[in-house]
Formats: sequence, C-alpha cells, structure tokens
Amino acid sequence: MLDVRVLGALEVRANGEAVPLGSRKQQTVLAMLALHPSRVVGMDELIDELWPEAPPASAVANTRTYAANLRRLFDSAQPTRGLIAREASGYIFTIAPEQVDLFAFQAERHLARQARGAGDRQKAAVLLSAAANRWRGPVLTGVSKGPVLTARCAALEEERLDLVEELAELLLEQGQERGAAALLRDHVRLHPLRERAQGLLMRALAGTDDIAGALNAYALARTALIDQLGVEPGPTLRELHREVLRRDTSAASYPGTVNAPAPARRWLPRQPAHFTGRAELVARLLKETGTTDGPVIHAIDGMPGAGKTTFAVHIAHRLSEAYPDAQFFVDLQGHSDHAPLQTDRALATLLRQLGIPDGRVPIDLEERAALWQTKLAELRAVVVLDNAASSDQVLPLLPTSSGSVVLVTSRRRLTALDDASMTSLPMLDPDEALDLLSKIVGVARLQNQMPAAQEVVRCCGYLPLAIRLAGARLASRPGWQVDDLARRLRGQSHVLPELVIEKRSVKTVFAFSYGPLREPVKRMFRLLGLWPGERFDASFAAALSGMSIADAEAAITELIDCHLLDEPDIGQFRFHDLIHEYARDLVVITESRAEREAALEQLLDHYLHTVAAATKPLESVSFRSRIPLSQPMRPDLRPDEKTGDFDWLADERSNHRALVRSSTETGRHEYAWRLARTGWRFYYTRGFYDDIIETHQLGLVAAQKSGDDVGAATMQNYLASALLYTGRHEEALRCLDQAIAIYRAAGDIDGVSNASTNKSAIYLRLGKLEEAAEIAREELRRQHRDMDFIRICRLIPNLSLPLMYQGRYAEALRVNRMHLLIASEWGDSFQIGNSLFHIGAVRSRIGDHAPAIRLLRASLAVKRRTGNWFGEAEAHNELGVALRGTGDLNGAEKEHYLALQASEAANERYAVATALNDYGTTLSMMSNSAISLDMYDRALSLATRINYPYEQGRALAGIAFCKSEDDPAEARRLWQRAFSIFCRIGVPERHEVARRLEDGDRPYSNMVAMPPRSPGSS
Repeated sequence: MLDVRVLGALEVRANGEAVPLGSRKQQTVLAMLALHPSRVVGMDELIDELWPEAPPASAVANTRTYAANLRRLFDSAQPTRGLIAREASGYIFTIAPEQVDLFAFQAERHLARQARGAGDRQKAAVLLSAAANRWRGPVLTGVSKGPVLTARCAALEEERLDLVEELAELLLEQGQERGAAALLRDHVRLHPLRERAQGLLMRALAGTDDIAGALNAYALARTALIDQLGVEPGPTLRELHREVLRRDTSAASYPGTVNAPAPARRWLPRQPAHFTGRAELVARLLKETGTTDGPVIHAIDGMPGAGKTTFAVHIAHRLSEAYPDAQFFVDLQGHSDHAPLQTDRALATLLRQLGIPDGRVPIDLEERAALWQTKLAELRAVVVLDNAASSDQVLPLLPTSSGSVVLVTSRRRLTALDDASMTSLPMLDPDEALDLLSKIVGVARLQNQMPAAQEVVRCCGYLPLAIRLAGARLASRPGWQVDDLARRLRGQSHVLPELVIEKRSVKTVFAFSYGPLREPVKRMFRLLGLWPGERFDASFAAALSGMSIADAEAAITELIDCHLLDEPDIGQFRFHDLIHEYARDLVVITESRAEREAALEQLLDHYLHTVAAATKPLESVSFRSRIPLSQPMRPDLRPDEKTGDFDWLADERSNHRALVRSSTETGRHEYAWRLARTGWRFYYTRGFYDDIIETHQLGLVAAQKSGDDVGAATMQNYLASALLYTGRHEEALRCLDQAIAIYRAAGDIDGVSNASTNKSAIYLRLGKLEEAAEIAREELRRQHRDMDFIRICRLIPNLSLPLMYQGRYAEALRVNRMHLLIASEWGDSFQIGNSLFHIGAVRSRIGDHAPAIRLLRASLAVKRRTGNWFGEAEAHNELGVALRGTGDLNGAEKEHYLALQASEAANERYAVATALNDYGTTLSMMSNSAISLDMYDRALSLATRINYPYEQGRALAGIAFCKSEDDPAEARRLWQRAFSIFCRIGVPERHEVARRLEDGDRPYSNMVAMPPRSPGSS
C-alpha cells in the first residue's frame, strides 16, 4: 500500500514504512511528480521549478540525476518498484490520485458538498472533518519551491481556509454554535482579513448569547480591514453587526451563508492606473444607471485609441459596489487580425466566467443564450462587452431582465441596439490630456516645463493611447527633459493634427518607438505583422524572421523595452491590436512579396512540425504514412521539443485555428488541411469538437479550391467525427459518403476503409448494431486478405463493440484478445490501452469482475500514459461497473464520479450520458434514490438531445425503477418505452425489462454499461 503525503512535510510511506527521499532538490522533483500523478512532467517544467531564475549549464544532467536517484530509491522496495519512469519528454509517477493525500482531501470535500446538497449535513460535517485532519502543516513544508509549487501551495492553502469556514457553517446549521466558535477563533486570529470567517464567528458568538464577544469580533475585523486594506467591512458583515446591536441572537436573523449570494465572479481587468478626464460622461453614465426598471445598456463608441476600453472598465469598477454579485469581461475581437468572436463562443466564455464547467456549456447557440440570460437574471452584475463588431454580435449577449448593467464598446456606433444609451467618446481636452501625462511621468517632471508638456499632448492629438505611449517613453528616460520629447515630436507636428481623426496619428507615435531600433529588430517587427494568431513564442518569431532563437530572443527583448510588444506570460508575447496593424502595414510597404511568402512558408512549416510533434504520442502508427511530412525547414528551432506537450496544444487552440484560417485565405491550401488534420487527434481526445469543425471546414474549403480530392476526402472523414459527437449524425454520414466516393474513385483503399469504419461508429451510436457489425466484418475480411495487421488492429473494436452490445460475449472476447495480441506485436500503446479496456468490459458483463478490474486498471494506466483523456473517462466508468459487481459500492461511486468529471471536462456527451446512468444505478443500490433519479433524468435529457437510443432506454428503465413504488402506473409506462427501444436496437436488456413488465416486483439492475465510443480510424 502506497501513501504519498504533501499536506505538510513531503512523505512517502510504503506498507507503513517511510521511504527516504534524499536531497531537497530531489524532493522538489518528487513533489512535482506527486502533484501530477500518472502524467508526464516535462524536463522543462522540472528545470523551471528547480532553478526559477537562472538554470545552470548542467540543469538537464542534474535533473536527470535527481530523478534517477528517486527511481533507485523507489525501485529498492517492492510496493514502489517501477512507479517512477522516464518518458521521452520527462518523467511520470504512475500512481492513482487517491494515493496522494491532497486528492483524497479534495475528493472528501467534494463528497461533503454532495452530502450537504442532498440535505445530509451530519455526513457532510464528518467528511469535512476527515478532510481537515489530513493537514499536518503548510503544504510541502521544507521543500524548495519554484513558481508552480509556490502557486499550487498558495491555492491549496486557500482551499484549506475555505474548508474550515464550510465546516463552521455546517456546525452552525446544526445548532453547534460553541463548536463553530472554537473552530473559528484561531482561524480569524491568523487570517483577520477573511470577512466570511469573521461573520461566521460573530454568528457563533451571538448564538451563544455572547453579544459582547460578537461585537468585539466585529471591532477587531473592522480594525484589521481599515489598517491593512484601507476599506470598511463589506455589506454582509455590516448588516450582521446591526443585527447583533439589536441583540437579535436568532440564527435566522443573520444573513446565513447557505442563502447568501454565490462568491463574486470578478473578471474585470484591473482598475486603469492613469484614468483621467471625461468627468461629465462618467457622471452621466453613473446617473443613468439605476434609473430604469429594465436592464441598463450603455453603448460606447469612438475611434481607435480613444480609450473606450479604459473608460468602460473604469465605469464598471465604479459600479461594482452597486452590482456586487459579478463583473464579467469579454473581448469580442470586432476589430482585430482575425474574424470577430462568434456569438456562441462569446457566450461560452461568459458561461465559463459564471463558473459553468466546459462539459456543461450547451452546444447550441440558443441554449447557450438561454442559460446565460437565466443565470444573469439571478445576479446584480456588470458586464463589459469590449470591441464589438456589430449589433448582431451583441444582441444575444444582452440581459432580458433587470438587475444588470452592460457596457458595450465598439469602433462603430451600434444603432441597432434600440434600448441602449449611446455615448461617443471624444478626444481629451487640453487640460485632461496634461493631467494624463502628469500621472504617467509624475508632476515633478512637468514643473517649469509646461509649454513643452502642452506641445507634447498637442502633437499627440490629445489621443489617450498616443499620450500614454509618449509618456511611457519619457518616464523610462530619466535623463530627458520634457522639451527633448517635444522636440522629437515636433517634426511630426504637421502630420498628427491633420490625421488625428484617422489611425495614422497613432502610427506616427508608434514610429517614434520603431525608428531608433536596429535594422534586424525592425525587420523582425515588420515580419511579425504577418503572424495571424494571438500570442507567440520566440521560435515562431525566429521562423518568420529567419533569425536564430538566440537572436530572436534578443530582438524581442528590445521590442518589449520600447513597448512594441507585450509579454503577458513568461516566454509568450503579443501585440496590441493597433501596433499589430502598424506592423502589418509596414511589412507590406517594406518587404517584397517574395520575402513575405518565404517568411510565411517557414512559419507554417515550423508550426506544422511543432503540432505534429506535440500530438505524436496520441497518433496511430500509420499516421505518418497517411499524412507524410518532409524534413522541417528549420530543424534548429527544435519542434520535437514539444513532443507530448498537451498543455501547449491546449494553449495553442486559438493560434491553430488562426493559422488554418490564414492558410485557407492566402492560398496555402495544403498547409490548411494538413494543419487541421494534424491537430485532430488532440482535439478529438479532449472533446474540442468546435475546433475540429472550424478547422476541418476551413481545410475542406482549401482542399476543394486547390482541386486536392484526397485532401478534401480527408477533411470530410475527420470532420464527421466532430459532427457525430455534437449530435449531427446525418451531416456526419453525408461527409463520410462523400469521402468514400472520393477515395474509391482515387483507388485509395485505405481511405475507403477509414471512412467506412467511421460510418460503422455512427451506426453504433444510432443503435443500428447489425449494420455497424457488417461494415466492420467486411473491412476485416478485406484487410485480412491484404495481411494489413495494423489496420486490423484498429478495426477490431468496430466489430467487438456491436457484438458486446448484442450480448454475444464469447465472440466479442475472442476478437478483443486478437486485438490485444496484434497491438502488442506492433507496440501501439494507444491500441493496447483500448484492447485491455474492451476485454475488461466484456469480462465484467459475464460476471468475471476480479479479472475485469485488473484489466481495466491496467487500461487506465496506459490511457493516462498516452494522454488519452477521454479513454480515462470510459475506463473509470467501466471500473465502477465492475466494482459494483463485487459489491464495492463506495469504490464504484468514486469511479463514476471521476468518469463524470473527466467526460464533462472533455465535452464528450455520449460518455456523460453513460456515466450518469451508471452513477445513478450505483446510487440506487446505495439507497440514494433522490440523487439517483436526478442522474437518470439528466441522462435521459442528454441522450434524447443527442439521439443516443441505448442510453435513452437505460435512463427510462432507471427512472421506472425509482418510481416503481410511488407511481407504479407511470413506472410501467416508462418500462414499456425502454422495452421498445431495447427491442429496436436488439440488446439483451430487453429480456430483463420484459421480465420486469411481467413481474412488477422484480428489481431492475441496470448494471450493463456501454463503452462510450469505438476508436474509429486515423
């Protein structure tokens, strides 16, 4: 038994014995691995953590030594042998999350919240107490921490503080005021700025009639807030103070946290540091807000650089006290390098800011809008919709009920927003402009130089952006006089006033920073104007400019110093949109068409090879033969360093889409569809179906424009996968039929096989099991004739799954064992994980639960190692089914919970429906009928929406069982509906339901779980 402890000093115990951990640096490596169980931690991550400031030349060798020492320590004992292993890009600690006390703590906290939601406060308190007792001190006491561990420890400490306060709330709800007070006294003494805790302590003391103590607690809290933050207590604490003063000690009289508003969602950018002027406009907008019964909408327009965003954010911060529940912000990208943010994506962003998990964000635009407006109606909130392209883009984002205020900014006047007040933001007046400059450079710098300062702001055209850039330049040059800046700008004095209404006035200010640069840096700046995405790293700048990495990094540093580039995160750079536009204009004027074409060719080649390297561990063995890549143009940029870097892929999603779009629009058609396909496997395993649809539709257009039939068929084949998992079955089938026709005409037998296999997967989802099996049989017969064992390996699940669903377990087991044999022969880890899973699923169904559990756990380990997130979800769920078969209901519940989390995170709705049904069955067997019924209801709603008949039938049967005692007539009607579905698709559950209809007292087991998907093709 292995026990890893991080909630305190780092400890590892094997069968109760402590494992020696070695030096502090070795412990840092172990801590990083323990906090990322069963995930590869890259060498770069470890080096950054060990030496945050300046890694030594020997950093890689030293890190390998620390990891090797840990491996030897762990391999010296049987329980820990083989747990730490080296991977191509780093190291992996192959343990289950529940073996780390941190994840056990978080699981107990989650279960406590579930229990509390179900009304079982006593169970919730027991679970929270157990979670709190896991803490032995500050996280990773004594371990040297870099940026990742430091941030994680801070976040965990916040979780611990929240837990103490949750436990105190529970005690108060159960009338245990003295216990809550005892828990909170030291807590508020150590953390006096936590108003929630202070309020809970006041409630606890007042509940024991200690009015003096409650008033003293308020006084101490107020003193701490004023002394340390310079603010008064919030409205909740002040109201509680008034209640105590009225000596009303009834718990119901105090604003309890159970019914209090949810924690504020604060997504506004920070308060503008140098906001100035516009006093009349500010006063008018603040006055207009709150004078109407409906939602308040302000539309703010003006020219680029006029400060619309700054103005809106300032107003939003001013309104935050009157609208305390939430403050939202989304950039609609109406005037930027890429297309405006689609309304459905904007809604997805807002829903995530509300706290809606990715997996629960609806697919349909109308559903997203309805959910957003429903949730917003419950809040008093400020919403900033920045940089809107049109009224049509904004309208679905607006509230339909009172309680919120919306600030919309745009370079255009949005006249179609009928209910909005319109504000056009003018330039600053001369006095306001001088005030802004003085705030940037300091009042002392302007003393005795007022005429020169007036000249500076006049040359800037009183445009806030120009003034800010010029002021920043002056502030960074302490040796300059204000007249030095005015003299440099004076040469442009005839241009700026004439072009103040147009964007060239801003360009002139940009030129002031651009002009002094070294020529190689200027050239890089111009060529970066061709970058079509958002953030980029030094390798992409090097690819565009032809520089080495070292020279590119040096040039980027100069650009950052003169404010032509920003570095929002370490190693990630971006343009302000106006400066990017300036760079684009320069590159067209300065560089020849041939030079621009060559730069883009190098960029796209490097990006394609980098994405291919990152997705390599996910791809099948045959991928390289289907989508061959030539040698990279710039091997010195080391695209292979990203091998298996799934976090990078996730961060790059918007850039990947932008590069596919740019390749399509600029005629680089082969890059467009190859980039789309290269990113497919990652998007598929993560459930990013919107990304697949967007990139593959663009790739399809590109392939069709260039007359590349095979490219077009490839795009249609893989586009079908996303259409399937978003419930668009008919579109998916049309795509596959068109792909098959193209492949067949081209004599591409493998292509026909791929698309036919995927067509089989769609029939499987639609419950057409015999059709799905027949396609698989035909393909297997043909591949067997050709002796193509790699393709046979991938095709087998498309036959085994229909067989298993039909209850033909012996046949399914036989073909799955063949699958494992072939996958092992070819060393295909992805398929090995799948074959182990399918064998385990069949063994579970025939009652061999113990071997099924072993197989499923082995499958889970392989799927984790290969980065198959979705595969982890299905393995967790099936493992829960097998554990349930052994009577281990607690273990089963935990696995179903993990499966539901993983499938929702992956946005895999078929897997979510399956997990909900199996979770409901396990809860039903634990006599938790209320939550079980809710699970079945959710499964039915989802399965109906995505046309998934098998899970519809299981959900109907589960609901019928839950209602069989209270409403037998309704239960029978539901049984009959389930029976009809099961008969139509031909699954063995129909026999059990038929017996249930004949014998109303027979319990329904609903224990069969259907694996959510076949692997399809590649």
